[in-house]
Order: sequence, then C-alpha cells, then structure tokens
Amino acid sequence: MTALTLSTAAAPGLRADAIVIGVAKGAGGPAVAPGAEAVDKAYDGRLAGVLETLGASGAEGEVTKLPAPAGFKAPVVVAVGLGAEPEKDAGFDPESLRRAAGAAARALAGAKKAAFALPLAEAADAGVVAEGLLLGAYSFDAYKESAKEARGAKGNGKAPLAEAVLLGGKPRDKAYKAATERAVAVAEELNRARDLVNTPPNDLNPEAFAAVAQAAAKEHGIKVQVLDEKALTKGGYGGILGVGAGSASGPRLVKLSYTSPKAKKSLAFVGKGITYDSGGISLKPAGHNETMKCDMAGAAAVFAAVVSAARLGLEVNVTGWLALAENMPSGSATRPGDVLRMYSGKTVEVLNTDAEGRLVLADALWAASQEKPDAIIDVATLTGAMMLALGSRTYGIMANDDAFRTAVHEAAEESGEPAWPMPLPEHLRKGMDSPTADIANMGERMGGGLVAGLFLREFVGEGITWAHLDIAGPAFNEGGPFGYTPKGGTGTAVRTLVRVAERVALGDLG
Repeated sequence: MTALTLSTAAAPGLRADAIVIGVAKGAGGPAVAPGAEAVDKAYDGRLAGVLETLGASGAEGEVTKLPAPAGFKAPVVVAVGLGAEPEKDAGFDPESLRRAAGAAARALAGAKKAAFALPLAEAADAGVVAEGLLLGAYSFDAYKESAKEARGAKGNGKAPLAEAVLLGGKPRDKAYKAATERAVAVAEELNRARDLVNTPPNDLNPEAFAAVAQAAAKEHGIKVQVLDEKALTKGGYGGILGVGAGSASGPRLVKLSYTSPKAKKSLAFVGKGITYDSGGISLKPAGHNETMKCDMAGAAAVFAAVVSAARLGLEVNVTGWLALAENMPSGSATRPGDVLRMYSGKTVEVLNTDAEGRLVLADALWAASQEKPDAIIDVATLTGAMMLALGSRTYGIMANDDAFRTAVHEAAEESGEPAWPMPLPEHLRKGMDSPTADIANMGERMGGGLVAGLFLREFVGEGITWAHLDIAGPAFNEGGPFGYTPKGGTGTAVRTLVRVAERVALGDLG
C-alpha cells in the first residue's frame, strides 16, 4: 500500500513527482483552496486564473495537471476539485476532502512520490485526506500475467502511487499522528476486504476464506474458531449446511473474537459470505452470474472491521461471524420445497434457493445471539430489491430499534458511506407464512429487501438490539472508478462498522 508521511516542509523545495492542491468551485470561478498558498504565490497569485483558462471549475473529482512554476523541485502540479467553496469560516466537508484525495491518488498511478497540499485545518482533516488517498491508490492486479508486464511497456497498467506526503501535517503532534495511524489501519484492512471481494471464486472458496481469517487473527492477537462441515452438522446449523450442500467446497462458520481488557460493551458483527452464488437450483439467468464472486462482501467487511478494531485497540469487545458457503446446483443441492431445520430450531421452507443469504445469516445471527452482545449488526449483499430502491451507491439500514438504526446511520454518514434508514413493515411478515414450516424464505415480491430484513429479525435473540445493512448496491462497482472508489470490490460498510465500534467504546452509542 502507498507509504504515508506527515511533513511541515514547504512545497517548492520538496522533491516529488507532483504537488497536489485543492481547487473549489467559487461564485466567480475556481478558487484555490487553503494549503496551496505557496503554490499560488509562485504563480504570482494568478493560479485560479490559470486553472480557469485550462478549463478547471473546481467541480468535485475534477483533475487538472499543469507544469509546476519555476523553482519547484516537483515538475507537475495536480489541481483536484473539492466542489462548492464553503461558507466563510467553515471548513471543507470531510467527504469532499476524502474524495478529492482519492481522485488525485488515482490520477497519479505510476508516480513514485506525491506531496498533498490539501486543506488541513485540523488533525481530523489529515485523517480523512490520508484515508482518501490510501483508498484511491488501491489496485488489484494479482491475476495479471505478471505485475511487471501489466505495468510495463507491454501492458496498460501502472503501479499505484508509491509514497504520499501530507504537507501541513504535524508529525510530532499526537492528534495528527493518531488520525493518520487510524487512517492507515482502516484503509489497509478495507483494501484487504476489496482484495477478497475481487478474488475469483475458484481461489476463494469457504475453506480458503477461513484460512485468510485464521492467518490475520494470528497476526493481530484475535481468537478464531472455524466450524467445518462436521462441526456444523453436529451443531445443527441447517441453514449454512443447506446452502452449501450443492457445492464440492464445504461451508464454514468462522468466529473472530477481539477482546479489550477495558471493554464495558460488546458488539457482534455478522457477515454473509457466499463465495459464489449461482442461485443454486433456482439458477440465476445469463448476465446475472458474472459478478457473483462479490456475494461474500458482507463477510469481508465484518472480517476487516474486527481486524481494524484490534489494530486500533478499541475499548470494546467485537466478535465477527463469517457465514461462508458456496451456492451451487448439483444432485445434492437443496431444492425449492425442501425444509431446513435452522440452528435456532425453527424450520424454514425454501421456496427459492437464490434467497440463500438469509439462510446462512439466520444461523450466524442465532449463534451470535447466544453470547448476549449489547448489539448485533449484520452485513450482506442480500437483495436486488434494495438496489432498485436505493441505487448502486447507497445501502439500506433496517433495525429492531429506531434509535439504534439512527445511530448506525449517523456512523455511516460520519464515515462517508452513503446509507439510508429503511422500515420493517409488520404487514409484510404474513407473506412468509408457510403451511409446511415455521417460516418460508420468501414473501411478497414488492418490498423484497424489507421482507428479507423481517426474515432475519426472526433469528435475533429476544431483547437484543440489532441492525441489518443491505449493501447489495454499493458493495461492487461495475462502472468506472470515482473519488476513492475503484472498479470492482469497494469495501462498503467497513468504515461504518469501525465507527460504530469506536462510538460504543467511547460510550456515545448506547
């Protein structure tokens, strides 16, 4: 990952491939943002006019390159748009800084070193800029013929930005140091989640995912337990076993436990980990299978969040449950009409084998509930219906407690992750009544994302506060990259979960 340092050095004398500055969209045209004073002075105070001549407006994500002024050791200035200029005495929105840093880092792929002279009014700004550039510099090329060829004369790829220096950062200031260290830890784990989502399913089956989790747990002092087919059968995990029954790769349930000696609260994060989803016997149609390696993005987010909590030393106990299975059609696969007995003891009539995520989550939710945490949050690429409701960049939040749903939404907003609170209408529950079993895994077609949430609620222990994040839309970006978001796996929900854990540790969230 891109190396990161703080520096109080002046931009003109810094040896780098580029100096990154911010430009805002002002009422009278582009306006040079704070942090770039030395650069503007070198242009005799005319930098805004030069940028306007080059077509720059300051719009968010806009990148304009121009030759550095005489006397600079860096040959290029990269001006990145921050969006609307803030009101007088108001700082830039953190997400604007994060996205601008990410866009600049992407534009500097192939560079060895860049200095970022973006607005750093306080330590928190250094954290968001660091996070943005580290996430924006991400690339996944593990499956190129060779990294050298992919990035060399025979290929089109470029190595990510190797080193970034935050100008205006205070390397000896504890607050600045803490903010950037947090950014590095979260960004590294979020990028690892992206790697997992992007890894082809022939290499990332449930057993392989569990092995990655075991290695990370050993590295960071996290207790880990892996239940294989034999243990799942003995324990009665009918949901996970039923989903994985058609695959040659057996399912797993991974439990990651980070504990703090100073913790007063405990959280459980539960992630859907379908390493490939063909739909099972209810086979997905052509055109809907190609990206289904991403159906384990919820488990990847939970994994990354638990490791982040451990690396940050948060004073809260965090347990992650990764419900891992591959959903495949075969002679041994679960059929529509089959009835599964879940870990909770409830029976479920499977009407559609492509509604499998809720089945593995149901077992993991009940397992998490047995430990009586203060709250449970599950994360899943669960329903296409949520994508129809909220689009491809926003995830839905459902909960059995309105105050907790609001708190999780606030954590998402603080983290820069677009999310929206969704209801759990009681009248939709009746649609899952089954004449054969306690409940069916399908209900009314309209409001399908809410129906899925209601199904999951049935498997949360009594009296336990719970929220469900349906990240089906933003978990995998099939379009072009933007801001700090790459094409492919995005790592959605990692930052929200970490922020929730931080707030609980500080006593700010129940």
